[in-house]
Amino acid sequence: MPVPPDKLATWANLITVGRIVLSPVMFLVIPKDNQGSWVAFAMWFVLCSSDGIDGYLARRHGTTTSGAFLDPLADKVLVLGAMFTLVATDMFWIVPVAIIAAREFVISVYRTFVASKGISVPASKIAKWKTLFQQLAVAFALWPWFAVDHEWTWQLLLWIAVALSVVSGIQYLWYSRVTEKALAESTA
Repeated sequence: MPVPPDKLATWANLITVGRIVLSPVMFLVIPKDNQGSWVAFAMWFVLCSSDGIDGYLARRHGTTTSGAFLDPLADKVLVLGAMFTLVATDMFWIVPVAIIAAREFVISVYRTFVASKGISVPASKIAKWKTLFQQLAVAFALWPWFAVDHEWTWQLLLWIAVALSVVSGIQYLWYSRVTEKALAESTA
């Protein structure tokens, strides 16, 4: 039985809120020695997997307005928080993380603006791939087997995430231009 779109208390939302609440704990367990950590890697794996679980539950039982807001917020808090923590430990370089953060900020502002006009902007496939590569970059940087001896792996994943961030950001902005043009023509 589908849940009403305005319902706040759903299993999917509970998992999403749990991801937000546990994010600061995740940042605290990221090691400062850049050697990786099984605890941090395991926690990262569980938190990223919970994103898929809440998505599955939302698709199965129905999406909600609150879930549409909370899920991307949880992704941003978790991924950007972990990336900036890795910047603070000198594991990640600030430039790719700053590019990703700037894209997230611009697109979040854009989505909020068009939502005020009643326009919904679902996540594109490229944006979903972007999130996956961001999660993988952090995962491989935390995984002790890859953190030091295979730095190229997570560096490559991070730069792929940057490329997908830029492409999906351009895609959203192009979509906004096409949508605004279509709205202007339909009201004329």
